[in-house]
Amino acid sequence: MSHPEPKLDADGVNALLRRAFPGADQARTVQITEVAPGRLHMVAPYREGLLRPGGVIAGPTLMGLADNAAYALVLAHIGDQLMAVTSQLNMSFLRGAQPGDIHAEAQMLRLGRRLAVMDVRLWTESADRLAAQANVTYAIPA
Repeated sequence: MSHPEPKLDADGVNALLRRAFPGADQARTVQITEVAPGRLHMVAPYREGLLRPGGVIAGPTLMGLADNAAYALVLAHIGDQLMAVTSQLNMSFLRGAQPGDIHAEAQMLRLGRRLAVMDVRLWTESADRLAAQANVTYAIPA
């Protein structure tokens, strides 16, 4: 499957997100580490406030990161169009995410004029031990 070239690299997406969300605490925010055609890798630093009872990372945290990764992937490919919005997010929790930095790998399945469809995989231990997987669709503004 051929993917379009991204309009922004990792530094460009990080800068755009910082401008779009100026109140975000830099130490707690996600970091885009890689952008490639149709793909993005993001890391969210671990902190104790992410845990739920039972000592695993909370589901809403993983859902938020999946949405963040999808949004960043869309922005990487369409540029400075901040009004792209989530239109669908389906999450499957595969195992408890152990405490640690959370990695998200987002892959573009389809980038159309009005919709972008992505697959997002999340883990803390290793990419071979996925904690969750999401299918995310974004609506792209006219």
